[in-house]
Amino acid sequence: MTIQKNVYELPDSYWLSYLQLKMRDRTANVAVFTHYANQLIRLLLQSAAQLLPYADDAVTTPIGDQFTGKVFTRDICGVSVIRAGESMEAEFRSMFPNQPIGKILIQRDKNSKLPHYFYSHLPPGIAGMSVMLFEPMLATGGSLLKAIDVLKESGVLIENIIVVNVLASPYGIQRLNETWPDLKILTSSIETGMTESAFMRPGIGDFGDRYFGTYPGTSHE
Repeated sequence: MTIQKNVYELPDSYWLSYLQLKMRDRTANVAVFTHYANQLIRLLLQSAAQLLPYADDAVTTPIGDQFTGKVFTRDICGVSVIRAGESMEAEFRSMFPNQPIGKILIQRDKNSKLPHYFYSHLPPGIAGMSVMLFEPMLATGGSLLKAIDVLKESGVLIENIIVVNVLASPYGIQRLNETWPDLKILTSSIETGMTESAFMRPGIGDFGDRYFGTYPGTSHE
């Protein structure tokens, strides 16, 4: 469902609500959280694939008939905003097994809430690829804006970037949309707002910590 220009939210469904309920539960241990998160990530990547550019192509079937379908017009690259974004890599590799994955390390200062860029490693030729930018949490938008700057410096066009996101705040969506109106943003949920500490509400906690088992008090059993 399109919310505003180039902003897409997964269609509401009982299945999506079920997955989010399981993930948002504060008592969910690592195994439970990752099990349902991976299924939600697959839904997001499948929807992101609908936003890629395609062209017609044809093959001959085993009985000799012609079938016309679609092929990608550009290679695809996944780019993870470390560390939470790395949660999407396994499902991406499953769907696009021959496509590269790049990394960008940006950390938000816990006091100032400002993003700091530390490192990136992107594949050669990324300027000519469609890029899926993995960032599960979009709160203030600062980290994503910094990651987009890194991609632009590598020659990637804004219209070739698709942000793949789990939860987004209205403020973060608006900030990215106003800065880069041609940027495609795909999320599973636009939240009701943020706390004073910039945690989204109703939220999910720290996605990276919960996915990788480093959340305070996380159960591994």
